[in-house]
Amino acid sequence: MVFRSQLSGVKRRLLAMGTVLVLSIGVAVETTAVSHAAVTGPCDIYASGGTPCVAAHSTTRALYGAYNGSLYQVRRASDNATSDIGVLSAGGFANAAAQDSFCANTTCVITVIYDQSGRGNSLTQAPAGGAAGGPDNLANAVAAPTFLSGHKAYGVFVAPGTGYRNDHTSGIATGDQAEGEYAIFDGTHFGGACCFDYGNAETNNNDTGNGHMEAIYFGNSTVWGTGSGTGPWIMADLENGLFSGQNTKLNAGDPTINHRYTTAMVKGTANLWAIRGGDAQSGSVSTFYSGARPSVSGYNPMHKEGAIILGIGGDNSKSSSGTFYEGVMTSGYPSDATENSVQANIVAAGYSSSSGSGGLTPGNTISLRATTACCTSDYLRHDDADTKVVISAISSGSSATDKADSTWIVRNGLANSSCVSFESANVPGQYLRHYNYELYTAGDDGTSIFAQDATFCPKAGNNGQGSSFQSVNFPTKYIRHYSYTVYIASNGGTNAWDSTNFWSDDTSWVVSAPWA
Repeated sequence: MVFRSQLSGVKRRLLAMGTVLVLSIGVAVETTAVSHAAVTGPCDIYASGGTPCVAAHSTTRALYGAYNGSLYQVRRASDNATSDIGVLSAGGFANAAAQDSFCANTTCVITVIYDQSGRGNSLTQAPAGGAAGGPDNLANAVAAPTFLSGHKAYGVFVAPGTGYRNDHTSGIATGDQAEGEYAIFDGTHFGGACCFDYGNAETNNNDTGNGHMEAIYFGNSTVWGTGSGTGPWIMADLENGLFSGQNTKLNAGDPTINHRYTTAMVKGTANLWAIRGGDAQSGSVSTFYSGARPSVSGYNPMHKEGAIILGIGGDNSKSSSGTFYEGVMTSGYPSDATENSVQANIVAAGYSSSSGSGGLTPGNTISLRATTACCTSDYLRHDDADTKVVISAISSGSSATDKADSTWIVRNGLANSSCVSFESANVPGQYLRHYNYELYTAGDDGTSIFAQDATFCPKAGNNGQGSSFQSVNFPTKYIRHYSYTVYIASNGGTNAWDSTNFWSDDTSWVVSAPWA
């Protein structure tokens, strides 16, 4: 790969002679100013409402206005050294640059997610449980990049088999005691297996019966309860059932919710519980259910045990997937007014998949420029000779055909409207899609597999520039150029294009003004 970059650099310098400056929009702008989050954090709001946080986890920001400690710990593969990642300032955003520096030229996993409440309820690698062996996998530290108010951070990317836990907690609700929980998830990353959870679980890692859990579930499992539509849904994992309301099956009031950043809330007290949710980027939260506990035996009263889980079920069921950014657990049943204020704080934090608007509004016409050092004059385009997708140098002196071939119309994702699809601007009806991991242009045949292959979810650029585009049906793979051909690629794997060399650069694209 180094040899490829050296050759590419020579080639690009030769091709660039006599060209003019490429104009683009949506370029990430860095700032050297110290970043501050809101003076008041979510846990300050809960405390003022009489329901203080007893666990507060986030890899993206401080959840108290005065918090100035570590958010999480990473471990790098090159020497197994670890580093704590803190905030830029008290109450501020994560110091992602510290992680990037520590993990440069190697891979890192998240080993600890620290509890900001001061109670020591940090999350570490989950051990084996009744449903599955362990210890569980740890999250790739760079798999879920994001931005908050323009500042880069990383979420916790949970692939199947990944999980975190704490079985020895302090202050977490037990029995029928009241508690509240919220989490911010990636609403476009979910699964139908059991169980992507965050919240209260058994302390022995086994299924100990109905009502021994109270955790937020996010996904589209239909084995137990369901909401309306096809999912994903916010539900409560109460053990031996995912509940969308009082009924054990369909509760139509619990809607499909798949905002790119989704606020999910579950709270419970004696014979009363609720599900709430909304868009973490704008607006308020809505109540999807509020009422009595399920009528099935074992849920009233509850038998909560007070462990904390992330990404797994209470018995270590670990077959699902999702992405977590932040979440808390409270002592006491929060009022709707308190939760509404927390939602306003979340929106103000400014979660975004890019450092700017990015131009990825459906209907916009754009071009996508590579960010790898070898290829910063190259754009993603379809090849006139066939239907393959490649990168090549485009400038103001390029032919009209070349400019048109590198221009795309942003469409609502064919398989997920929260994501995007790219339609060729000069061959209407032809979409960018992957087949055997390589990218082509092809006409929409109306099948589900085509829709999935042609849908990509924008994320913050993996190298801190622009945006990266995650395959909706292969969520560990992103659009990548490799030897001038374009693929979906993982950061490491058996295919040549999965090489870890330059992966972050090769998978990052600047959304630019259209050439045609």
